[in-house]
Amino acid sequence: MTTYATAADRPVTGSNPLDDRYDLLDGEVHLSGIQALVRLPLDQRRLDQRHGLDVAVFISGYEGSPLGGLDLQLSRQKKRLVEHRVVFQPGVNEELAANAVQGTQIACSSPDRIGDGVVGIWYGKAPGLDRATDAIRHSNLGGTHRRGGVLALVGDDSIAKSSTVPSSSESAIAELGMPCVSPADPQDILDLGLHGIAMSRASGLWVAMKLATNVVDGSGTVRLDPARVAPVLPDTSFDGKQFVHEPTGKLLQPTLSALEATQVRQRLELARRYAAANNLNHITGDTEATLGIVCAGATYLDVRQALSDIGITDADLTDSGVKVLKLGMIHPLEPGIIDTFSAGLREIVVVEEKKAFIELALKDLLYGRAAAPRVVGKRDEQGRELFRADGDLPADYIATRLAPRIRDHGGPESVTKWLEQQSSSRRIPTLLPILPRRPAFCSGCPHNSSTKVPDGSLVGAGIGCHALVAFMPDERIGESIGHSQMGGEGATWIGMAPFVTRDHLFQNLGDGTYHHSGSLAIRAAVASGAHITYKLLYNDAVAMTGGQQAIGKMTVPQIVSELLAEGVARIVITSDQPKQSRRAFGRRMPARVSIRHRDDMITVQEELAHTDGVTVLIHQQECATELRRKRKRGLVETPNRRIFINERVCEGCGDCGDKSGCLSVRPTETEFGRKTEIHQASCNLDFSCLKGDCPSFVEVIPRKTSKRRTQPQPSTVVTPRPKSSTTELPAPKPLVTAEDFSMRITGVGGTGVVTVAQVIAAAASHAGLQVKGLDQLGLAQKGGAVVSDVRLSTSKIHGTNKIGPGGCDLYLGCDILVAATETNLGVMAPQRTYTVVSTSVTPTSQMVTDTTTHFPEINDLVARIEWSGARPENVFVDAHALTGAAALEEDQFDNIFLLGVAVQSGVIPLSPESVEWALDLNGVQVERNLAAFQLGRQHAVDSSSAADSSPAGTTLDALIERRVDELTAYQDDKWAARYLQQVEDIRRSEATAIGESTAITQAFARHLFKVMAYKDEYEVARLHIDPDLESQIRDEFGDGARYSILLHPPLLRAMGLKRKIRLQAWWAKPILRVLYRLRTLRGTRLDLFGYDNVRREERRLIEDYIASMATAMTALSPATQDAVLELASLPDLVRGYENIKLASLEKYRSRRTEILQQLTNQPVHT
Repeated sequence: MTTYATAADRPVTGSNPLDDRYDLLDGEVHLSGIQALVRLPLDQRRLDQRHGLDVAVFISGYEGSPLGGLDLQLSRQKKRLVEHRVVFQPGVNEELAANAVQGTQIACSSPDRIGDGVVGIWYGKAPGLDRATDAIRHSNLGGTHRRGGVLALVGDDSIAKSSTVPSSSESAIAELGMPCVSPADPQDILDLGLHGIAMSRASGLWVAMKLATNVVDGSGTVRLDPARVAPVLPDTSFDGKQFVHEPTGKLLQPTLSALEATQVRQRLELARRYAAANNLNHITGDTEATLGIVCAGATYLDVRQALSDIGITDADLTDSGVKVLKLGMIHPLEPGIIDTFSAGLREIVVVEEKKAFIELALKDLLYGRAAAPRVVGKRDEQGRELFRADGDLPADYIATRLAPRIRDHGGPESVTKWLEQQSSSRRIPTLLPILPRRPAFCSGCPHNSSTKVPDGSLVGAGIGCHALVAFMPDERIGESIGHSQMGGEGATWIGMAPFVTRDHLFQNLGDGTYHHSGSLAIRAAVASGAHITYKLLYNDAVAMTGGQQAIGKMTVPQIVSELLAEGVARIVITSDQPKQSRRAFGRRMPARVSIRHRDDMITVQEELAHTDGVTVLIHQQECATELRRKRKRGLVETPNRRIFINERVCEGCGDCGDKSGCLSVRPTETEFGRKTEIHQASCNLDFSCLKGDCPSFVEVIPRKTSKRRTQPQPSTVVTPRPKSSTTELPAPKPLVTAEDFSMRITGVGGTGVVTVAQVIAAAASHAGLQVKGLDQLGLAQKGGAVVSDVRLSTSKIHGTNKIGPGGCDLYLGCDILVAATETNLGVMAPQRTYTVVSTSVTPTSQMVTDTTTHFPEINDLVARIEWSGARPENVFVDAHALTGAAALEEDQFDNIFLLGVAVQSGVIPLSPESVEWALDLNGVQVERNLAAFQLGRQHAVDSSSAADSSPAGTTLDALIERRVDELTAYQDDKWAARYLQQVEDIRRSEATAIGESTAITQAFARHLFKVMAYKDEYEVARLHIDPDLESQIRDEFGDGARYSILLHPPLLRAMGLKRKIRLQAWWAKPILRVLYRLRTLRGTRLDLFGYDNVRREERRLIEDYIASMATAMTALSPATQDAVLELASLPDLVRGYENIKLASLEKYRSRRTEILQQLTNQPVHT
């Protein structure tokens, strides 16, 4: 019988599982790769203490993916680190951090050292290693102390998910003379990390740890045991003499020659001896095998997964004709293990990412030996490509390469059957591309303002969040020449400028990069006489890697002083709070420096572009995400105002989204077409949306808590009671087993997708299951696509943490757009995968700034998912509608709701109690998360108990009737009657020409209303005094909410007023009522507003549209139906106010002419 895992029989230790990650000494914990790296220095300290040594640990480096969160987690554990004599000092950049780590080994030899020694740990991503090579080369040559040791953590992003270049660092590591270990998972990080430090002490060398993205971003169950790693020191004798290295920083001759000799001869050899003495390399499989596979790190798990996929499970491996060598140390290769492994083999296949490294070293060791096995890797024995040297090597790719060779070596019958199945299996067709969910700047992000440039500008991209401009149109961010490495910003222009006609470049630069190395690029630009404007964003955070402050951070006045000293010609500071920026300078502003409001950003750039030499624009505005965190913690004041959009006034033109670039300014579909709303839950209160040229904005002073939050409907809200809530609903009936379970979670970055994965992992660990996970993020934390894989098992999981094709048991789609992408759907299998997907619509960044971009039809997306795995148990539900009805408006509650649906549906092998325990452990909005989880369970039991989120169908007659009423209120009965007559004429013509179809009539009814109810001053007044507006504000912000209407009347605009005026509703509404009553003047000689050019065009559009449709209807036939329908819908292009509307009218007229020409050139069928 299938059952789910429960924690009911698990012993209660009384410890906090969150503390266990770092404090538990014996047992099992679930750790991410980053958490294992944080635990490593603590375990090293404990290991030394057990041997009676008082050895401290010093950590320094620079953040960068996949190690982007390491320094953040180390900072959060500062108290624990201090208690264990672990000093964490982030570096200004990677090379200076390496110099700092070098100092730890010199300190070990100092007569006044404190304690017995110091372990040094350096960290950085692969480009950081490149930058630090000179410092590391010096330090490694000088060496390490026998009671110190250095471990260099090198992050490799092989497919450049969060990097400017793909990387594979083992060749650079080897060239620097460092031994290199390569962990496969968090368990390996701890084990090989401790061995790496011990090896460094024994050999006198820095030891590198190659950390692949899937290892660091992954997680897994880790076995803790004080005796698990007990380093065995190798024999240190050479020619009968004991070798002990003494570190030095005095790198001059004749010492240099001796250091080089010991590095090449004794020290690297000691690393080999250490690997042999401590069994760092492991052989598994058939002892009688003729085929051997060599691999390391994350690739080892991919190989094991590939073998399992082709029918060679862990139990089968010992009788498969295959054996596998997992290298814990990939450089230098240890000859003894190679001799043992290669004995009896006819062929060795080396599986490694990127270019051949292990393969070449292996061939070098085996070259010239009698009866040496054939070695293949990047190329087979005939010189054809076997394993590609670009991209990554997922398990399914490896399987296709290994299976034929295993078969040819007489491997198991299962391999032959697998190959036959591959040749005859269902071919998955290539699906049509859908709207991508691209990463974007956060809501209220200062980059939204700072990256805009004057039309026609040439721009240099920057590192970090600046890189997101690559996903944005040129008309918004300029023509990009690309980006350089960190610290090279603008230097490209020095070599480019003499050979192009354009004479100026804008160069984006973050304050983190400036402190890291970017200031040198500005110095180089000044020295070269380049004509360039650096746009330095001072947002007080290194936002891409977690929001850390820049090391060595200077204030804006300090940066200004430094730049002036460098010889910069002019500096302008723009700010959302210019008065505050001005106060920072005291009584006197420096010469050549001025402060402007951020609204002047384009004007300022135009001025600087016409200033000779190097100029700098410093945009001072705090990172929106960090500001939000500070507000939540009460560290800074939260503005008491909110912005609300009156959707009836809104034209859905997208101007507010275009000017703000804000993801909280979301398009929404309504009865009257596409409009815009402010997503209050994600709004970071930047208020740049108010730049939108539109009278729909309303400023609200809310109650402390909105009515929706404080007074939820009792029929839809479940009050959680953790101890008894699970008894209120029937126990789930399990459809899956925990013996080998895999699930994929897809969603939008920043909405809690990774949190769902962590909750599942915590619940599974609590229930005694083995867990592996992988969070595939990249740049997705900025509103892009996020994918998390979770694997559960009742026994050790030997395979990869990434789910391969057809390997998914549960497909949990928190966002239907991401869920419907082809790359994600590949993990589904029709007879295996269950699906739980939210059909809620979350607009993409493209939809925010481009009104022509529409969300795909939900039914089409559902069909794509169902095609990949249709089952009667599949669930598609509008999660946001249901959680919103239950006063749980934030996106993360939608995901927890889906988790509740999945658990109650029996498609996750976990008990509700385990999940509720994990939600409580998470400690964030526990009551509301439990309520969302319970609501999801309730929906799974009885979907009728939740609010019906299906939109009510609208008949044609009801659509027309609603608009007749609206036009009567807009003007009078006569105006409404004209509308009705025109619609009925089209209705009759369509029935005559087409038959039962009413598509054209519906489109005409919608869009004739749109053009006849143009929003002049009288109509805007009517819609702002509509009781529905006050009701919406009350529902959103509470009964006591006060609001003001924000307007920018054309008359005041013509007089030079640049900003909207605030009309408090209590006194403005009587005036607006009077204005509305004056609607009888509309279109007459007394209509002063009607003389405006926009008003004349709006009235002309009515007649134009009616006449165009009358012409089109004479040509209507089944053959021309689509063209006439497009013409009927064409006024949808006409949006906005003032100049925005005039521009859209031009697009309308251009397309209208094309359609009418097409129709009138065709014969008319009667």
